[in-house]
Amino acid sequence: MKQVSKLGLALLLLGIAFACKQADASEEANSVTTGDTTSTEIISSKAALEKKESHRKFVRTADLKFKVKNVTKSTYAIENIVAKHGGFITFTDLKSNINNHDETQVSQDSILETTHYTVDNTITLRVPNIQLDTVLKSMAKEIDFLDSRLIKADDVALQLLSNKLAQKRLNNHQKRLEKDIDSKGKKLKEINEAENNLLDKETENDNTVINNLSLEDQVNFSTVTLYLYQREVIKQELVANEKSINRYRPHIGLQILDSLKTGWFILESIIAFVVQLWSIIVLVVLGLLIYKKYLKK
Repeated sequence: MKQVSKLGLALLLLGIAFACKQADASEEANSVTTGDTTSTEIISSKAALEKKESHRKFVRTADLKFKVKNVTKSTYAIENIVAKHGGFITFTDLKSNINNHDETQVSQDSILETTHYTVDNTITLRVPNIQLDTVLKSMAKEIDFLDSRLIKADDVALQLLSNKLAQKRLNNHQKRLEKDIDSKGKKLKEINEAENNLLDKETENDNTVINNLSLEDQVNFSTVTLYLYQREVIKQELVANEKSINRYRPHIGLQILDSLKTGWFILESIIAFVVQLWSIIVLVVLGLLIYKKYLKK
Protein backbone atom coordinates (compact mmCIF):
# COMPACT_ATOMS: atom_id res chain seq x y z
CA MET A 1 0.00 0.00 0.00
CA LYS A 2 2.81 2.35 0.81
CA GLN A 3 4.42 1.68 -2.58
CA VAL A 4 1.10 2.37 -4.36
CA SER A 5 0.63 5.64 -2.49
CA LYS A 6 4.18 6.74 -3.33
CA LEU A 7 3.64 5.88 -6.98
CA GLY A 8 0.41 7.86 -7.07
CA LEU A 9 2.06 10.84 -5.43
CA ALA A 10 4.88 10.77 -8.00
CA LEU A 11 2.39 10.66 -10.89
CA LEU A 12 0.45 13.56 -9.38
CA LEU A 13 3.62 15.69 -9.14
CA LEU A 14 4.56 14.87 -12.74
CA GLY A 15 1.08 15.87 -13.92
CA ILE A 16 1.28 19.21 -12.09
CA ALA A 17 4.74 19.93 -13.56
CA PHE A 18 3.55 19.09 -17.11
CA ALA A 19 0.50 21.37 -16.72
CA CYS A 20 2.72 24.25 -15.57
CA LYS A 21 4.99 23.86 -18.60
CA GLN A 22 2.01 23.92 -20.96
CA ALA A 23 0.73 27.08 -19.30
CA ASP A 24 4.11 28.80 -19.66
CA ALA A 25 4.36 27.78 -23.31
CA SER A 26 0.89 29.13 -24.04
CA GLU A 27 1.75 32.44 -22.33
CA GLU A 28 4.93 32.77 -24.40
CA ALA A 29 3.03 32.05 -27.60
CA ASN A 30 0.43 34.66 -26.69
CA SER A 31 3.13 37.22 -25.93
CA VAL A 32 4.87 36.56 -29.28
CA THR A 33 1.60 36.83 -31.16
CA THR A 34 0.77 40.07 -29.37
CA GLY A 35 4.20 41.47 -30.22
CA ASP A 36 3.83 40.66 -33.91
CA THR A 37 0.37 42.20 -34.00
CA THR A 38 1.67 45.35 -32.37
CA SER A 39 4.54 45.65 -34.84
CA THR A 40 2.20 45.34 -37.81
CA GLU A 41 -0.43 47.67 -36.35
CA ILE A 42 2.20 50.40 -36.01
CA ILE A 43 1.60 51.44 -39.61
CA SER A 44 -1.82 49.91 -40.31
CA SER A 45 -5.09 51.72 -39.83
CA LYS A 46 -8.59 50.37 -39.34
CA ALA A 47 -10.02 53.89 -39.24
CA ALA A 48 -12.49 55.02 -41.89
CA LEU A 49 -13.14 51.54 -43.25
CA GLU A 50 -16.29 51.63 -45.34
CA LYS A 51 -19.13 49.27 -44.51
CA LYS A 52 -21.02 47.70 -47.36
CA GLU A 53 -24.32 49.32 -46.35
CA SER A 54 -22.73 52.71 -45.68
CA HIS A 55 -23.26 55.67 -48.02
CA ARG A 56 -19.96 57.30 -47.08
CA LYS A 57 -17.11 57.55 -49.58
CA PHE A 58 -13.61 58.00 -48.18
CA VAL A 59 -10.52 59.24 -49.99
CA ARG A 60 -7.73 57.59 -47.97
CA THR A 61 -4.10 58.68 -48.17
CA ALA A 62 -1.03 57.64 -46.20
CA ASP A 63 2.43 59.21 -45.73
CA LEU A 64 5.16 57.18 -44.04
CA LYS A 65 8.83 57.76 -43.29
CA PHE A 66 10.89 54.87 -41.93
CA LYS A 67 14.36 53.40 -41.78
CA VAL A 68 15.19 50.04 -43.37
CA LYS A 69 18.24 47.81 -43.36
CA ASN A 70 18.66 47.93 -47.14
CA VAL A 71 16.75 50.45 -49.26
CA THR A 72 17.19 48.57 -52.54
CA LYS A 73 15.94 45.24 -51.21
CA SER A 74 13.05 46.88 -49.35
CA THR A 75 12.06 48.76 -52.51
CA TYR A 76 11.83 45.52 -54.48
CA ALA A 77 9.85 43.89 -51.65
CA ILE A 78 7.38 46.80 -51.50
CA GLU A 79 6.93 46.76 -55.27
CA ASN A 80 6.09 43.05 -55.11
CA ILE A 81 3.60 43.63 -52.27
CA VAL A 82 1.86 46.41 -54.18
CA ALA A 83 1.61 44.34 -57.37
CA LYS A 84 0.32 41.34 -55.41
CA HIS A 85 -2.61 43.35 -54.03
CA GLY A 86 -3.66 44.94 -57.32
CA GLY A 87 -1.82 48.27 -56.95
CA PHE A 88 0.80 50.07 -59.01
CA ILE A 89 3.79 52.38 -58.56
CA THR A 90 3.42 55.93 -59.89
CA PHE A 91 6.78 57.36 -58.76
CA THR A 92 10.08 56.09 -57.37
CA ASP A 93 13.34 57.97 -56.85
CA LEU A 94 16.07 55.60 -55.66
CA LYS A 95 19.44 57.34 -55.28
CA SER A 96 22.75 57.36 -53.37
CA ASN A 97 23.82 60.58 -51.68
CA ILE A 98 27.60 61.00 -51.21
CA ASN A 99 28.31 62.59 -47.84
CA ASN A 100 32.11 62.48 -47.95
CA HIS A 101 34.82 61.28 -50.32
CA ASP A 102 38.51 60.84 -49.41
CA GLU A 103 41.56 59.62 -51.36
CA THR A 104 44.56 58.22 -49.48
CA GLN A 105 47.78 57.30 -51.31
CA VAL A 106 48.93 53.96 -49.98
CA SER A 107 51.77 53.42 -52.47
CA GLN A 108 53.41 55.12 -55.42
CA ASP A 109 50.88 53.71 -57.88
CA SER A 110 47.83 52.96 -55.65
CA ILE A 111 45.16 55.09 -53.98
CA LEU A 112 42.55 54.04 -51.41
CA GLU A 113 39.19 55.68 -52.14
CA THR A 114 36.84 55.98 -49.13
CA THR A 115 33.25 57.01 -49.82
CA HIS A 116 30.61 57.75 -47.16
CA TYR A 117 27.11 57.65 -48.64
CA THR A 118 23.47 57.11 -47.77
CA VAL A 119 20.76 55.52 -49.90
CA ASP A 120 17.14 56.69 -49.88
CA ASN A 121 14.04 56.33 -51.99
CA THR A 122 10.78 58.23 -52.32
CA ILE A 123 7.93 56.03 -53.55
CA THR A 124 4.39 57.00 -54.51
CA LEU A 125 2.01 54.10 -55.00
CA ARG A 126 -1.68 53.49 -55.41
CA VAL A 127 -3.59 50.49 -54.12
CA PRO A 128 -7.28 49.55 -54.03
CA ASN A 129 -8.97 51.25 -51.10
CA ILE A 130 -10.06 47.95 -49.57
CA GLN A 131 -6.45 46.67 -49.73
CA LEU A 132 -4.75 49.68 -48.08
CA ASP A 133 -4.68 48.22 -44.58
CA THR A 134 -3.40 44.86 -45.87
CA VAL A 135 -0.63 46.51 -47.87
CA LEU A 136 0.50 48.61 -44.89
CA LYS A 137 0.60 45.53 -42.67
CA SER A 138 2.59 43.60 -45.27
CA MET A 139 5.19 46.38 -45.41
CA ALA A 140 5.67 46.37 -41.63
CA LYS A 141 8.33 43.63 -41.77
CA GLU A 142 10.58 45.94 -43.83
CA ILE A 143 10.62 48.66 -41.15
CA ASP A 144 13.66 48.93 -38.92
CA PHE A 145 12.63 52.23 -37.32
CA LEU A 146 9.42 54.20 -37.92
CA ASP A 147 9.88 57.99 -38.00
CA SER A 148 6.34 59.07 -38.81
CA ARG A 149 3.00 57.84 -40.09
CA LEU A 150 0.14 60.02 -41.30
CA ILE A 151 -3.11 58.46 -42.55
CA LYS A 152 -6.02 60.61 -43.70
CA ALA A 153 -9.57 59.72 -44.67
CA ASP A 154 -11.71 62.45 -46.26
CA ASP A 155 -15.42 61.79 -46.73
CA VAL A 156 -16.35 63.01 -50.24
CA ALA A 157 -19.83 61.50 -50.50
CA LEU A 158 -21.53 64.91 -50.46
CA GLN A 159 -19.11 66.30 -53.02
CA LEU A 160 -19.81 63.37 -55.36
CA LEU A 161 -23.54 63.94 -54.93
CA SER A 162 -23.13 67.65 -55.61
CA ASN A 163 -21.23 66.95 -58.81
CA LYS A 164 -23.88 64.52 -60.01
CA LEU A 165 -26.67 67.02 -59.35
CA ALA A 166 -24.73 69.77 -61.13
CA GLN A 167 -24.15 67.46 -64.08
CA LYS A 168 -27.88 66.71 -64.24
CA ARG A 169 -28.78 70.41 -64.20
CA LEU A 170 -26.25 71.18 -66.92
CA ASN A 171 -27.60 68.37 -69.09
CA ASN A 172 -31.16 69.71 -68.81
CA HIS A 173 -30.01 73.25 -69.53
CA GLN A 174 -28.01 72.04 -72.53
CA LYS A 175 -31.03 70.27 -73.97
CA ARG A 176 -33.20 73.42 -73.57
CA LEU A 177 -30.57 75.50 -75.32
CA GLU A 178 -30.39 73.08 -78.22
CA LYS A 179 -34.17 73.15 -78.52
CA ASP A 180 -34.30 76.94 -78.45
CA ILE A 181 -31.57 77.21 -81.09
CA ASP A 182 -33.48 74.89 -83.42
CA SER A 183 -36.87 76.57 -82.93
CA LYS A 184 -36.20 80.26 -82.23
CA GLY A 185 -32.75 81.07 -83.57
CA LYS A 186 -33.32 82.85 -86.90
CA LYS A 187 -30.76 85.60 -87.13
CA LEU A 188 -27.08 84.74 -87.55
CA LYS A 189 -26.03 86.89 -84.59
CA GLU A 190 -28.57 85.29 -82.26
CA ILE A 191 -27.59 81.80 -83.40
CA ASN A 192 -23.89 82.58 -82.86
CA GLU A 193 -24.45 83.85 -79.31
CA ALA A 194 -26.64 80.87 -78.48
CA GLU A 195 -24.07 78.43 -79.88
CA ASN A 196 -21.31 80.04 -77.79
CA ASN A 197 -23.49 79.81 -74.69
CA LEU A 198 -24.18 76.15 -75.48
CA LEU A 199 -20.46 75.47 -75.91
CA ASP A 200 -19.72 77.02 -72.50
CA LYS A 201 -22.35 74.86 -70.86
CA GLU A 202 -20.99 71.74 -72.56
CA THR A 203 -17.48 72.56 -71.36
CA GLU A 204 -18.74 73.13 -67.83
CA ASN A 205 -20.61 69.82 -67.97
CA ASP A 206 -17.49 67.99 -69.17
CA ASN A 207 -15.42 69.48 -66.33
CA THR A 208 -18.02 68.33 -63.82
CA VAL A 209 -17.90 64.80 -65.24
CA ILE A 210 -14.09 64.77 -65.11
CA ASN A 211 -14.05 66.03 -61.52
CA ASN A 212 -16.48 63.34 -60.51
CA LEU A 213 -14.44 60.63 -62.24
CA SER A 214 -11.29 61.92 -60.49
CA LEU A 215 -12.99 61.76 -57.10
CA GLU A 216 -14.28 58.26 -57.75
CA ASP A 217 -10.78 57.17 -58.77
CA GLN A 218 -9.36 58.58 -55.52
CA VAL A 219 -12.06 56.74 -53.59
CA ASN A 220 -11.36 53.44 -55.32
CA PHE A 221 -7.54 53.71 -55.15
CA SER A 222 -5.71 55.08 -52.11
CA THR A 223 -2.47 57.00 -52.55
CA VAL A 224 0.52 56.13 -50.36
CA THR A 225 3.78 58.11 -50.20
CA LEU A 226 6.81 56.39 -48.67
CA TYR A 227 10.24 57.73 -47.78
CA LEU A 228 12.81 54.97 -47.13
CA TYR A 229 16.35 55.48 -45.90
CA GLN A 230 19.15 53.45 -44.35
CA ARG A 231 22.19 54.10 -42.19
CA GLU A 232 25.35 55.58 -43.71
CA VAL A 233 27.48 53.13 -45.68
CA ILE A 234 31.27 53.27 -46.04
CA LYS A 235 32.80 51.89 -49.21
CA GLN A 236 36.57 51.49 -49.67
CA GLU A 237 38.20 50.65 -52.98
CA LEU A 238 41.86 50.37 -53.99
CA VAL A 239 42.42 51.98 -57.40
CA ALA A 240 45.43 52.75 -59.59
CA ASN A 241 47.09 56.14 -59.22
CA GLU A 242 46.79 57.46 -62.75
CA LYS A 243 48.53 60.71 -61.80
CA SER A 244 51.82 58.89 -61.06
CA ILE A 245 53.65 57.97 -64.31
CA ASN A 246 57.14 57.49 -62.88
CA ARG A 247 56.92 53.72 -63.14
CA TYR A 248 56.33 54.02 -66.88
CA ARG A 249 59.36 56.29 -67.57
CA PRO A 250 62.25 54.63 -69.51
CA HIS A 251 65.65 54.17 -67.80
CA ILE A 252 68.60 56.56 -68.38
CA GLY A 253 70.19 54.46 -71.14
CA LEU A 254 67.12 54.64 -73.33
CA GLN A 255 66.78 58.35 -72.65
CA ILE A 256 70.44 58.97 -73.78
CA LEU A 257 69.91 56.88 -76.91
CA ASP A 258 66.71 58.81 -77.71
CA SER A 259 68.61 62.10 -77.18
CA LEU A 260 71.37 61.03 -79.63
CA LYS A 261 68.76 60.06 -82.18
CA THR A 262 66.98 63.36 -81.72
CA GLY A 263 70.26 65.30 -82.15
CA TRP A 264 71.10 63.38 -85.32
CA PHE A 265 67.65 64.07 -86.70
CA ILE A 266 68.14 67.78 -86.00
CA LEU A 267 71.53 67.71 -87.81
CA GLU A 268 69.96 65.98 -90.79
CA SER A 269 67.26 68.60 -90.90
CA ILE A 270 69.86 71.41 -90.88
CA ILE A 271 71.86 69.81 -93.71
CA ALA A 272 68.71 69.29 -95.74
CA PHE A 273 67.73 72.90 -95.21
CA VAL A 274 71.17 74.15 -96.31
CA VAL A 275 71.07 71.99 -99.41
CA GLN A 276 67.71 73.52 -100.29
CA LEU A 277 69.50 76.93 -100.39
CA TRP A 278 72.24 75.88 -102.91
CA SER A 279 71.07 78.31 -105.58
CA ILE A 280 71.34 81.25 -103.22
CA ILE A 281 74.79 80.12 -102.08
CA VAL A 282 76.00 79.85 -105.73
CA LEU A 283 74.76 83.35 -106.50
CA VAL A 284 76.49 84.76 -103.42
CA VAL A 285 79.79 83.08 -104.36
CA LEU A 286 79.58 84.34 -107.96
CA GLY A 287 78.84 87.80 -106.73
CA LEU A 288 81.87 87.80 -104.48
CA LEU A 289 84.11 86.59 -107.32
CA ILE A 290 82.85 89.27 -109.70
CA TYR A 291 83.28 91.90 -107.05
CA LYS A 292 86.87 90.91 -106.33
CA LYS A 293 87.84 90.58 -109.99
CA TYR A 294 86.21 93.54 -111.64
CA LEU A 295 84.58 95.98 -109.32
CA LYS A 296 87.41 96.11 -106.82
CA LYS A 297 89.86 97.30 -109.56
